[in-house]
This record gives sequence, C-alpha cells and structure tokens, in this order.
Amino acid sequence: MQPKPPLILIVGPTAVGKTELAIQLAEKLNGEIISADSRLFYRGMDIGTAKPSHEEMARVPHYLIDIVNPDETLSLAVFQQKAKEIIADIHARGRLPFLVGGTGQYIRAVAQGWTPPEVTADERLRGELERMNLERGVEWLHAKLHFLDPDSAAKIDARNVRRTIRALEVILTTGKKFSDQRGQADSAYRLITIGLIRPREELYQRVDERIDLMFASGLVDEVKKLLAGGYAPTLPSMSAIGYRECVSVAKGLLTVDQAKVEMRRLTRSFVRRQANWFKESDPTIQWFKVESGIGKEIEKYIRQLIDF
Repeated sequence: MQPKPPLILIVGPTAVGKTELAIQLAEKLNGEIISADSRLFYRGMDIGTAKPSHEEMARVPHYLIDIVNPDETLSLAVFQQKAKEIIADIHARGRLPFLVGGTGQYIRAVAQGWTPPEVTADERLRGELERMNLERGVEWLHAKLHFLDPDSAAKIDARNVRRTIRALEVILTTGKKFSDQRGQADSAYRLITIGLIRPREELYQRVDERIDLMFASGLVDEVKKLLAGGYAPTLPSMSAIGYRECVSVAKGLLTVDQAKVEMRRLTRSFVRRQANWFKESDPTIQWFKVESGIGKEIEKYIRQLIDF
C-alpha cells in the first residue's frame, strides 16, 4: 500500500503571522503554498484582505489568490476540487504543498475530504432569502440560522450573506441541520498541522496595527475604485470586514476613526470564531507560539516527520 503524500497545514487566527512563516518554511522545505483564505480569492481586493504582496508571492509559488472578480462566487466544492488538483501537481513535481489560511471550512474540506451537501439551488427559496436579507438584514438571517443550527451559525460569519443563505437553503430544503450534512472520508493526505498562537493581547495589538496600516496604504481609495468599477456594496465580497465600513466612509456615513473602531470590534469577534475551527485542545494540531526563532523550530519538527 502506497504511503499517503504529505500535506502541511498552517492554521491560526488572523494577524498571527501565517503568511510570512509559511513563506519561510516553503523556501526551506521545497514547498509551494495554496491559499485557503476565502477573502484572497478576489481580484482588486488587496489592502483590506491583507493579501500577500507581489514580492512575497514571488519568493515561492502561490495558488488560489486572485482567481475570481468581486461579483463572482467560488463554491466550497469548486475550491476543494481546485485545491486537490494543485496539491496533486505539486506532489507530482516532487515538492511539498502547504495549505495556509484562516478559513476553517476551506481547510477542513480539503484536508478531511468533505463531501459538501448535494442540494441543488432552489432559485425561488434563494430569492426569498435574498429578499429577506435586503428587507431585514443578514444579522436577522443569521439569527434564524442560529435558531435552526447553532453549530453552523457559530462557524459562519454573521456578515457572510452567501454562506448564511446557503446554509439556510440546505436546511429548509432537506429538513436537516447543515452541520450534520458534511460527508467526511479518510484524508487522502498525511496531514501535518501546524497551529500558530500568540497571547490574545499581542494578537489584538497586531490587529490594530494592521488596520491602521490598511488605511495608511489606501484602503478607502481601494473601496472607491471597486465602487467606481461597478461592484455593488451589497455584494457578498463587499461584506468582508473593512469593505463595508469603508463604503460607509466613502458615503460620508462614518469617519475613518469610526470605521477603525468598528473593524477592530468585528475582527476580535472573527478571531473568536476562528477558534471554533482550530482548538488548542485538538490533539491533531501541533501548536507553536510565534516568537523569535520559531521558524527553525517548526522546520525541524516537519523534517522529523517527513523524509527529505
């Protein structure tokens, strides 16, 4: 029986330092990086998503970044298939794949071989849910999801219109909880999962500094350019943290300082939600505190597990 090919997972909360550490490790270990951050799919949304710079992406090959326009969607099933094909190609060339990101659903789907629910779109039901979103707001829809399926609601961003509607659509069509319908097979890979952590206060400080840098780098102008390009502020992509707030800044409804305060609040909530996917008590994750020299320690740990 052939041994399973290795797949390195780099997980952890937003702003913990996944991007730089993954690049360092890939450089040392003949690796290539597949992004599992759903915010990085969109072209033209660079600053507010903290997308790796062109210089960073030039250091090692990166995949599944800038693959759709802001008014397009990429389903979990399509992402999963694309990632599997890329991972197979990386293995075929004798290199090591790194799946990196903070979107737990996308990481788990690839690593654990999820089979997403096979429920075809009900356009009438979806239209009704979208109408309710326009009339009552995604927070109201998310509250309904929480009533019907608390486990799914805990893992879906309350502002993520597309995922909230899809979960409700599956529940209302099948009569079963969305969280109970993920088929799961044995992983096709030998998984080595690296979790990155920092003290919570340090992490929040990094979040605040990142938000300040986003505005200094032109986040409001980035959002204005998207709006001028015809991308509606009601698009699911534009509900990402930072973009909706900057739409309000562009319209004169919020000041920059008010937008920063709201982004800090929402990002802290997002960090707590990410912890629902990757728990420090999970025995399948090897956790490392991000500090000086940690890259070498993680590299040594991986080398011990993989025959280079």
